[in-house]
Amino acid sequence: MTAEQKTKKQPARGDQANDIDLLIVDDESDFRESACRYLKRLGFRVDEAEDGEEAINVTTNKKFDVVILDLHMPGMSGIDALKQLMQRDEPPKVIMLTGGGTIENAVESIKLGAYDFLTKPAKMDDLVRLVKRACETHELQKENKQLKEIIRRQSPGTEIIGKSPAMLEVFRLIERTASSDKPVLIQGESGTGKELVSRAIHQASPLSDKPLVVVNCAALPEQLLESELFGHEKGAFTGAVAAKPGLFEIADGGTLFIDEFGEMSGALQAKLLRVVEDGSMRRVGSVAERKVKVRVIAATNRNLEEEVKNKTFREDLYYRINVLAIKLPPLRNRTGDIRLLAERFASEDWVIDDEVMNRLESYSWPGNIRQLQNAIERAKVLADDNRIELKNLPPAILEADETPLDTYLLNKNDVDLESLNKIHVVQTYNRCGKNKTKTAQALGINRRSLYRLLEKFEIA
Repeated sequence: MTAEQKTKKQPARGDQANDIDLLIVDDESDFRESACRYLKRLGFRVDEAEDGEEAINVTTNKKFDVVILDLHMPGMSGIDALKQLMQRDEPPKVIMLTGGGTIENAVESIKLGAYDFLTKPAKMDDLVRLVKRACETHELQKENKQLKEIIRRQSPGTEIIGKSPAMLEVFRLIERTASSDKPVLIQGESGTGKELVSRAIHQASPLSDKPLVVVNCAALPEQLLESELFGHEKGAFTGAVAAKPGLFEIADGGTLFIDEFGEMSGALQAKLLRVVEDGSMRRVGSVAERKVKVRVIAATNRNLEEEVKNKTFREDLYYRINVLAIKLPPLRNRTGDIRLLAERFASEDWVIDDEVMNRLESYSWPGNIRQLQNAIERAKVLADDNRIELKNLPPAILEADETPLDTYLLNKNDVDLESLNKIHVVQTYNRCGKNKTKTAQALGINRRSLYRLLEKFEIA
């Protein structure tokens, strides 16, 4: 083939070639080296082996998408090598190379699991075309497996509700971070909606058609969490009766949301750091290195900056993950959002009494949105005629003698006069049933001054 012909027929370089790992196994060094050079020029990542034994050793320590395997070689034959490759947990697509007089053996190889075969002397254009077809099949099967696993593991997301200034800032950060592929660290108290934010980032990102996989570190012991994240090989530990892919492999090409990220042990932190840095990982009990491309979104309710200072969390991992940061406000700081959330949780068919809403808006919600949702759901069970009354609220809310918001702020070292003033205005406004005339009279100010205060404190 002339240089002009090669230029004309050579497929364009692209992401597909760059993401494909090939292994060429052939005892004919001229063909093997020529094929390696040609495929590398097209952008493929290519390794080579001169016989079946070397091919088995190479594929034990590295995962390949496609193996081009000669049928007749000294020592281990191509058929024997194929049988071993097909026994792997995730076997590669194998393209057999055969001489013209051994079509029967080529057909046998197809029955054993080979993707296809080419008759020697093979044209490079035909080989490349077959490699790309094999990779497309491999990707389709992988995506199908991922989607099945995603459907099994995760439930549908929920809309993020809020129009307070604090939440408008969160929405702005979601939009900014979604367009990047860098790691994201979401911080906030339990129940503030960290998982919902991670889903919103994923859905608004270029990876929205790829998997979003969720794992909660606090829900699993260390050994089980390691296996869940990185997978394991058969016999890696007691109970490992079969090989299992980890969540990083399932999320390959997409997003992995790691909730309660701060609960990870030091050993797992080190292993996670390597994946975040260059995509390298190994299953538990395996020496074979795998490559994944996953966007990591981590969430925690712990102060990781303090833990880094106290040497209880890895500094390098913290700064690697904390590239883009979103801090979620507690519900008590989301003025006006409590009403919106309560009405959404109750649904349109339900009525919430004014005194109930006043109590909800004056409570501090230490459990945040999750606690509010549970309170509304409990009230709906106990209520009559689709009307939520004060008596239907949980005892923790009904028995709160003083506004817990007071206690929360007064226990803070940085409490200021403006915060106390806001508390007083909010309490009086709620106590007067949000009647502005009565509120102004109770505060000893005119209505115009009250309007300015309500606007200043962003009170709906």
